[in-house]
Amino acid sequence: MQTIDTHCHLDLELFDTDRKKILSHCHTLGIYKIFIPAIRSATWDKLLQLCDEHRNLYPMLGLHPMFIVQHNEQDLQKLRTYVAQHSPCAIGEIGLDFFIKNNYPEKQMDFFSEQLNIAQQHNLPIVLHVRKAHQQVLKILEQRNVMGGIVHAFSGSIQEAERYIKLGFKLGFGGMLSYSHSRKLRQLAIQLPLTAIVLETDAPDMSGQKHHGQRNRPEYLLECLETLSSLREESIEAIARQTTENANSVFQITRN
Repeated sequence: MQTIDTHCHLDLELFDTDRKKILSHCHTLGIYKIFIPAIRSATWDKLLQLCDEHRNLYPMLGLHPMFIVQHNEQDLQKLRTYVAQHSPCAIGEIGLDFFIKNNYPEKQMDFFSEQLNIAQQHNLPIVLHVRKAHQQVLKILEQRNVMGGIVHAFSGSIQEAERYIKLGFKLGFGGMLSYSHSRKLRQLAIQLPLTAIVLETDAPDMSGQKHHGQRNRPEYLLECLETLSSLREESIEAIARQTTENANSVFQITRN
């Protein structure tokens, strides 16, 4: 049984001491692909080098909206250059985060638009970070001709989910499903077609209930799989097979 972690920040310093051990364990567990989203331009070189060293790791490049105060126009130019030179599998993670009050919403919108332009120019999927901004993001995407992607850690409404799916997006679910108080999220995971769902950990963040307060790890993807299987009353094998197929359908992988 093979699975894919579609969103894991394995390049962060929190994994520097045991990254190789973690990757070996993932291989043993059948987690055979891990997709790594970018946060800031300063991390891109390390991220790309890591993915060059480990063929089961796949890089995205982008400027995270939560850190908008740290991004500048030179970062956008660097993104254009790096995407042309390094052929990432996606532009991400990008989007809008209006959960944090007064976090330069207009600048977020501008950077989101420019990164969408880069994705369209290179015919790449996008990986979205969206908090308190689904309506704004959907309005923008519905006026574009993007090739789809993944809405990371989706927590919107069923109506918003359907609009994303219509635009060619998959919806990412992870450790938050394991919490009994995540009633709305659990209902979404049951209601949505399985063909629209991908699995993710967002490690080292967003640990599931078993590891609450601890560093999240990509191996815990199997706990997300088990939770989704239990909620949907479908076999683990069927969930793994379909979510893996869904993830592979999103990303353009050019290497063996």
